[in-house]
Amino acid sequence: MCTSFALKEKDGSYVYGRTIEFGRDLAEGLILIPRNYAYKGVGIDGTYGTGLNWNCKYAFVGTNMFGLDLLLDGMNEKGLSGGLLYLPNSADYQKPTADQGKNSIASFQMLVYALGNFATTDEVKVGFEKIFVNSAGLKEWNGVAKCHMTLHDAQGKSIVIEYLKGELVITDNPIGVMTNDPPMAWQLTNVGNFINLSPLEKDPLTIDGLTISAPSSGSGLHGLPGDFLSPSRFLRAFEYTLAAQKYASDLPKVELTWRLLNMFDIPPGSVMIPPGDPYAGGVSGWELTQVSCVADSKNLDYYVRNFKSLNIKKFDLMAHDLDAKTPKSFAIGDVTTYQTIQ
Repeated sequence: MCTSFALKEKDGSYVYGRTIEFGRDLAEGLILIPRNYAYKGVGIDGTYGTGLNWNCKYAFVGTNMFGLDLLLDGMNEKGLSGGLLYLPNSADYQKPTADQGKNSIASFQMLVYALGNFATTDEVKVGFEKIFVNSAGLKEWNGVAKCHMTLHDAQGKSIVIEYLKGELVITDNPIGVMTNDPPMAWQLTNVGNFINLSPLEKDPLTIDGLTISAPSSGSGLHGLPGDFLSPSRFLRAFEYTLAAQKYASDLPKVELTWRLLNMFDIPPGSVMIPPGDPYAGGVSGWELTQVSCVADSKNLDYYVRNFKSLNIKKFDLMAHDLDAKTPKSFAIGDVTTYQTIQ
């Protein structure tokens, strides 16, 4: 379970936010990948270096997993940001031949390839048409990382990249929202089933002199699904961000994004994975919000908050050495601090 969205500023830039959920600990951290860092593409045989190798044109920062130089989420120095979200039921990657495999990367390398090589979503579209994405497994993941990718650029354009039935599918995403299964086209169609919803209050109903009013405020969004299913979270993210853009446009977008992300926290015990399901991995079987992230494309600030801490950590990308020789890792932190009122 992951939920992502983008809020546009008046100048066309955006702030992007997302949650990261899974049924087992992904050991997330923060990592800075410098310019010219060399990545070895994983080929169809699952070996590093037998696929498409590249040196990063741009530096980027993001949330990694298992201590690897692979990102779940991130932002580069040109303000391109985005993340990988789980798509277990629909993701079906390309099947390159042995010769084509030399021009392929594994699914779990999609985000680092995009952030390291491109400045805009238009560039990403062209770039991904020229390569293959294969289904090589990731050992730490215990199999194929089935996911799709959301990307937003500094000009305010958003796209979704998916691999469905072995084909690349790129969808323009003007609403900026993405969750999990079903694929993006289905989610956009489903929005039409709820076009009656609005943040505006409904007028009382009068019948033969009898006036019937809603029991409280909030009647405009009555019927909005409140469960944790992906389509329900997609609809909530769509409605909340649409309302925020229209009726709270003057509020600072970073703070507003954090407020909206709070609406998608999955508390421990709310979603339990059946025993033995490889998705859970751990003893508890909980699926919960492990990390939440916010990317400010204009100021190139990247924010993270760990499940174990209520504190938000801010990373100023341009304040670091983007030409360093090696990546640098940073702890997100797992301690909550409180400010005492004097």
